[in-house]
Amino acid sequence: MNIASVIVDVPTKQTDKTFDYLIPEEWIGTIQPGMRVVVPFGPRNIQGFVMDIIAESKFKKLREIIEPMDLEPVLNHELLELGDWLTENTLCFKISAFQVMLPAALKAKYEKKVKLASNTRVSDLPLNLQDMFTNNGMVKWEEAISTGIVPVLQREAAKHNLEVIYEVKERVRKKQMKFIRPLVSLEELKEEAKRLSARAEKQKQVLHYFVENFDAIELRKLTAEINTTSSTIKTLVDKQLLTEFELEVYRDPYENRSFERTKPLPLTSSQQTAIEPILDSIENQKHEVFLLYGVTGSGKTEIYLQSIQEVIEKGKEAIVLVPEIALTPQMVNRFKGRFGDLVAVLHSGLSAGEKYDEWRKIQRKEVKVVVGARSAIFAPFENLGIIIIDEEHETSYKQEEMPRYHARDVAVQRAKTYNCPVVLGSATPSLESFARAQKKVYQLLSLPSRMNNQSLPSVDIIDMREELREGNRSMFSRKLFEKLQDRIEKKQQSVLFLNKRGHSSFVMCRDCGYVMNCPYCDISLTYHRVNEQMKCHYCGYETSVPSNCPECSSEYIRYFGTGTQKVEEELGKILPEARIIRMDVDTTGRKGAHERLLKDFQDGKADILLGTQMIAKGLDFPNITLVGVLSADTMLHLPDFRASEKTFQLLTQVSGRAGRHKLPGEVVIQTYTPEHYSVELAGTQDYDLFYQREMMIRKTHHYPPFYYLSLITISHEQLITVVSATEKIVTYVRSQLSKEAVVLGPAASPIPRINNRYRYQCLIKYKREPNMTKTLKTILDQYQMDTKSGLLVSIDVNPFILM
Repeated sequence: MNIASVIVDVPTKQTDKTFDYLIPEEWIGTIQPGMRVVVPFGPRNIQGFVMDIIAESKFKKLREIIEPMDLEPVLNHELLELGDWLTENTLCFKISAFQVMLPAALKAKYEKKVKLASNTRVSDLPLNLQDMFTNNGMVKWEEAISTGIVPVLQREAAKHNLEVIYEVKERVRKKQMKFIRPLVSLEELKEEAKRLSARAEKQKQVLHYFVENFDAIELRKLTAEINTTSSTIKTLVDKQLLTEFELEVYRDPYENRSFERTKPLPLTSSQQTAIEPILDSIENQKHEVFLLYGVTGSGKTEIYLQSIQEVIEKGKEAIVLVPEIALTPQMVNRFKGRFGDLVAVLHSGLSAGEKYDEWRKIQRKEVKVVVGARSAIFAPFENLGIIIIDEEHETSYKQEEMPRYHARDVAVQRAKTYNCPVVLGSATPSLESFARAQKKVYQLLSLPSRMNNQSLPSVDIIDMREELREGNRSMFSRKLFEKLQDRIEKKQQSVLFLNKRGHSSFVMCRDCGYVMNCPYCDISLTYHRVNEQMKCHYCGYETSVPSNCPECSSEYIRYFGTGTQKVEEELGKILPEARIIRMDVDTTGRKGAHERLLKDFQDGKADILLGTQMIAKGLDFPNITLVGVLSADTMLHLPDFRASEKTFQLLTQVSGRAGRHKLPGEVVIQTYTPEHYSVELAGTQDYDLFYQREMMIRKTHHYPPFYYLSLITISHEQLITVVSATEKIVTYVRSQLSKEAVVLGPAASPIPRINNRYRYQCLIKYKREPNMTKTLKTILDQYQMDTKSGLLVSIDVNPFILM
């Protein structure tokens, strides 16, 4: 078995297969599947992943692997198989599938070293290694290769005496600290302490310290404990009684925070009913998918925590996914408070170094729980007991670049391997998940009421057309303004939410609320400022912008949009006494800003929290009694069949921030389309009725969950090239699929030109098409070969953004 099948780090069609390399004599038996290796590829040396070790190759002349990059595999057997699954399901290259599973630190330029493991001494190593590790406990990889000791190192690594570290240039530096430990035996320390003269009192104290504690200690701690200086220590190091070495310590993003330990709370009867099937599935090692459908504030988190507790007691591990913007300190507090140091946290706010350290804690089995955003689904656990996806309806669980995976699908796939449950939690489940629960593919668990039986907040829906008619030209309705004033007097807090998505993109009459829709699609036309045109991004229909409203002939017809800064200025004018914290992309850009602003709000340093999407979720502050939504309908008129669903979900989520504790809450939703069912039903938080209405529309227009979608996007610098290529593709797709499939196109993409490249698309709606994957692969293969012409073809299976 001296041949390795390797996937090389070149993401093209021609290289998307394994290449065979000879394993040199000295690496035989040490190179394993899942390791990264450096291999010669053409004229250069590149990184590759070992997929398999085989006995013979069908090629006569094989080149040799240059060197391994790991002592232990970075991808376990299950993740290698998951790579195959991702490749098949998202139509990506194998190498892209593996890259997405690893932290950024393992993708950059690296300098590699071998170091002593934290609890190993030099004397524990074989004699021929001791000299190399005496000075600073570390050996450069180049040195190890040139002296031919790698196989010995690998044997020691298998015993956990050594480990490889990657010093990634520019990207990740290991955080090192100086430590001191005895270099001689306990007896010799005692002898030496007796020999020292009375003047060397401090040296004596240091030696006595080590007689009592024969372990390594950080230099700063030692000097503080004995109240001495580092020069005293240096003298003892020079006498070769102690040794100084650098030890890597984890960068802990939370090291300056202490987490108050919490205990499991008693469950309400509905929580108890909901958790039992989950615990049963853990107990019997059954793979099931549960949809935990509970109103905002119904205590879903406690169910997660107690299920994880059960999994940990069985010696297994848990992955918890939360949407990026809900990864608030509050969320981290809940998990760290319950499970302490057994929790690793992965999210985009961490530096590359912090992410790498958290990933390594998982790989070294030092933690049992990972809480993170989308990519945490690839945490390198090997004994998973549960996967939880909170706010499962969130679109951020879908990755928009290669590989275009959905975290929910990956979770279900991994859970099948480990025979463990997946719990999807939401107050407003995605239609796809709820439909699956109705069909008994998922098991539905319901939490119909809030924890403390607090009633849901009362909701006022304000018609802004009426406000306008009555002469109120401000962005605040009179009712919202009065309520804001009232809260400031009562010293209670308010949240103002500005729905930013879909900024200035639709045209609406401010008198009657008429929005221009496409006559052929149930979707609004998008306003294009350049040529004053209205366009449909689904079928390509175009028309000019009217100067008067076609419904009521009013001339108040124009495009829409406002920003958080504008709202803050206006608030300053009408409520000069209000203290405001604004949270948007500008104010939360710096590291830790998000956390600091929320902490200030929690500590009562402001009356009003004003923000976009990022404040809609996960906030749980007792003093919030008013939530105002300034623009409920900006998303409704986006060219997206999920617009109503997203609007309903967002309004329900935001409303759920009010009155979560003792004080009752109120919600004011301002809208120009109060009669739209997604606004109306969010007001009463009636998900079931919303589900029925929305499903009827989806069925009529052939959208998910009744149909699957695949989107093919074609781009090129020449418009004529794009159009003719798209026509060919559409013709080919129609010829390969059954009559039941709906193939739309060629049509210009909603964003018809990016970076001077014209974009066209073909949208396929289908139910059962056994030929689908093969057809899409053929298209990719055909146009992958065609890179010289500059034509780019990308395919998104089950897209979330049709832009």
